[in-house]
Amino acid sequence: MNREKEIYVLLTNTGTLFSKTIRWYTKNMLNHASIAFDSDLNEVYSFGRKNPSNPFFAGFVKEDVRGVFFEHSTCALYRCTISHCAYINIRNQIQYMEKNRDQYKYNLLGMLGIMLNIEMKRDYAYFCSQFVASVFEESGVNLVNKPSLFVTPADLENTTLLELVYHGKLHAYTGVAEEIKATGTFRTA
Repeated sequence: MNREKEIYVLLTNTGTLFSKTIRWYTKNMLNHASIAFDSDLNEVYSFGRKNPSNPFFAGFVKEDVRGVFFEHSTCALYRCTISHCAYINIRNQIQYMEKNRDQYKYNLLGMLGIMLNIEMKRDYAYFCSQFVASVFEESGVNLVNKPSLFVTPADLENTTLLELVYHGKLHAYTGVAEEIKATGTFRTA
C-alpha cells in the first residue's frame, strides 16, 4: 500500500499594486504562494487579502482561485509527494488555522525583515511564502534550506522538492487540470 500523498504549491502573480511593488523589488514574476490539497485547486490556502478590494485587511484565507481577484493571474503549480503522516500534519495545521482564523494576521513586518535580513517573527502572523514553508517545515518537510522567515516565492520556485506541473494563465488551468491529472505531465498554456 502506497502511503505517499500529493500536495501542491501554487505560485501566482495577481497583478495588483502590491504584487507589482513586490515584483519591482524582487524582479520575480510570481510573488504569491499558496498550498493546495488537490490538483483541481478547490482547497487553496494562504496568507493574503481577506477582502479582495482591501489590501490592508489580510490574514489566513481560503482562496477562490476561480474568483475575480485571480481572473488575470499568471501561475505555476508545483506538486510535492510527501508521506501520509506529513500530509495529515499539514491538514491538521491548516484546519487549526481555519478554525482560529481571527487570531492570524499578515506579517508585513516579516516581509520588511527579508529586505533587511533581520528575523521579524510575530506570533500568529505570516506572509504567504513564510506560511507555506512553515507548514511544510512543521510537518518534517524542509522545502528550502533557510528559516521560513526568509523564504520567498522564488525560493519555492527553485527547490528540487517541488515538481512543476503547470505554468501559464490560472484561468486556463481549469481546462487542462483533468488532462494533467490523467497524464501526470507538465503543461504550459
